[in-house]
Order: sequence, then C-alpha cells, then structure tokens
Amino acid sequence: QAQLVESGGGLVQDGGSLRLSCEASGRTFSINHMGWYRQAPGKQRELVATITRGGTTNYAESVKGRFTISRDNAKNTVYLQMNSLKPEDTAVYYCNARDITSNVYWGQGTQVTVSS
Repeated sequence: QAQLVESGGGLVQDGGSLRLSCEASGRTFSINHMGWYRQAPGKQRELVATITRGGTTNYAESVKGRFTISRDNAKNTVYLQMNSLKPEDTAVYYCNARDITSNVYWGQGTQVTVSS
C-alpha cells in the first residue's frame, strides 16, 4: 500500500501561479506512474498530467504550455507547477500513483480556485 498527501492548493487570481506537491509514503519502491487529475463541480474527473519514474511526461491539451509536472524520486514527490491559471482551471486536484502491479492510489485532493 502507498499513501499520497497533496499540498499547495489555494485561491489565486486569473493569470497567477500555484505549485502543487504530492508526497508518497509506504510501498513507494513499486510506484511507476504518478500524476495529477482534477474534478470541477458537476464534471467528471479528468487527467491533467502524468510522469513516469524515468521522467516521460504526458499533458492534457488544455494545460500544455502552462503546467509543468516534475518528480523527485529520492523524495517520492511529484510536483505540478501551474502558470497562467484561468478560471476554468478551478477544481479539486488529486494526486494519483500507479504501481508495477497496476494498483492505483489517490490522494485526498486539494482545492484550486482561480478568480476572474
């Protein structure tokens, strides 16, 4: 089992920046993919960005060029740097991890609110 704890959400103005962090604990040695998803009110949870242990990244089209995902394997931590935030980025952001046996883990979520 692995546990994920997010931090860094908050309220920011249109065009502002935030950095989310997610630290994994427990059986971290087996984690391969880590990433971020988000869920806005009344909408389904959607992928934001993912990164493999080797550093290969994948982004949703809506955040390309504005968000950057990175990872510190030594600290078992994944980050999401969010720049040029827009009101439509407002959502609860969830950290996600998948291990080598395809078990999936989720964090508790952190609220990001972008005011216009």
